[in-house]
Amino acid sequence: MPASRRPRRADAQRNHDLLVAAARRLFAERGPEAPLDDVARDAGVGNATLYRHFPTRRELLIAVYADEVSGLTAEGEALLAGAASADALFAWLRTFITHVATKRDLAQAITDDRRRTVLFDEWHTAMHATAGALLARAQDSGAVRPGVRTADLMALANGIALATTGPPQTDRLLDLLRQGVNEVEPAQLRP
Repeated sequence: MPASRRPRRADAQRNHDLLVAAARRLFAERGPEAPLDDVARDAGVGNATLYRHFPTRRELLIAVYADEVSGLTAEGEALLAGAASADALFAWLRTFITHVATKRDLAQAITDDRRRTVLFDEWHTAMHATAGALLARAQDSGAVRPGVRTADLMALANGIALATTGPPQTDRLLDLLRQGVNEVEPAQLRP
């Protein structure tokens, strides 16, 4: 089994997790250019441990962003198992909007190349699959009209994330979106 595919030892996994958590905090506070020495210090490990896990800043940025996407999909799965269908969908969309609004710099800091494109395609697919499952459940329950498409809902959520000035406006626009997907008759929706 290649080294990259083998499960990590418990101590190595703990250090990896500590580094990702520290990087997430520092990148949120100071941006994706936060000093890596500070990330190692905040994680309670040495620089050598940091570079053993993440040879470049780019690798650390990828790990942090991948962890954010995993958190979004996990939240969607939890909501599918619990909350009422429309509430689950719009709770997840709220989290997604916050993600887009606050993680944009992190995503853009991952330098552009072929691997970035592949990663972003995987992340995009995972987020759309989560939204799609939540939307299908809401449509099946009659809480959201049948003509609403996942891609359209995600585009609207992205627009809210990029255009709003803060949580009050985000909440207002998300409420308008929720009303819109409930009140328009299916016959009025263009194909």
